[in-house]
Amino acid sequence: MGWQAKLTLDYSVEAQRCVARHVHEGPLRVLKALYPEGDRVCHHVLVHPPAGLVGGDELQINLHLQSGAHALITTPGATRFYGSDGLTAKQQVQAHVAQDATLEWLPLEALAYNRCQAHNQAVFHLAHGSRLIAWDVTALGLPHANQPFVQGQFQQHLEIAGTWLERGLIDAKDQRLLHSPLGLNGHTCVSTLVFAQGHAMADPLREQVVAMARELCESHPLRWQSGVSSPDERVVVVRVLSAQVENAMALLRSIWLQWRQQCWQLPAVMPRIWAM
Repeated sequence: MGWQAKLTLDYSVEAQRCVARHVHEGPLRVLKALYPEGDRVCHHVLVHPPAGLVGGDELQINLHLQSGAHALITTPGATRFYGSDGLTAKQQVQAHVAQDATLEWLPLEALAYNRCQAHNQAVFHLAHGSRLIAWDVTALGLPHANQPFVQGQFQQHLEIAGTWLERGLIDAKDQRLLHSPLGLNGHTCVSTLVFAQGHAMADPLREQVVAMARELCESHPLRWQSGVSSPDERVVVVRVLSAQVENAMALLRSIWLQWRQQCWQLPAVMPRIWAM
């Protein structure tokens, strides 16, 4: 049946400090709250001690941010979906962000090992007045270890409820998708970064968000494999294809830091765990 794990995090503001309470079942934990930016922003690192998912495993993460709360959530390493004999490994994230709350969902990459059967889903419910920056980075196989992604499937589901939905199936046998210029064009890392609100952005803000992302993409070595669009007045999306996770992640981080500095007037503070 696989390992089942569930983590529920509830963020609220008490005495002008963002605090979190959590309940867990199975091998999924959260490190203690960290406050490198002061009391108003709670940084959390989610830890999965088995360090990977095999067929039949399921991780379920539920996030609830009350009014005024601000959480930045990341992971210490990649989420690994290992090879399977047929059962699907699942990671499912459900986030509910209340009015005037802010969520930064910034996990490190998901690694799709050869022969994996994986389903990776994140759904964000944004109330009017809420804010979100989230990314999803997927790497196919381990090409540097001579373990390419030649068997298996990776299902992706990234959604802002009622506003925007990206859903796809990456099948190792789908050569058109993997190698066509209209598909991944041989790239093994697929990345998406989202800036969103629970209400329509004012035109100046939306234009600023798009312009900053485009400027950073155009000045980066991945400029020909990246693009910025705004499919809805509540959402701006950045997409990046690359041969390596590191290059894509560096670009996403630069855009994220610029967004939080210029649009949210917050300092360029990265989680300490990324430097370890």
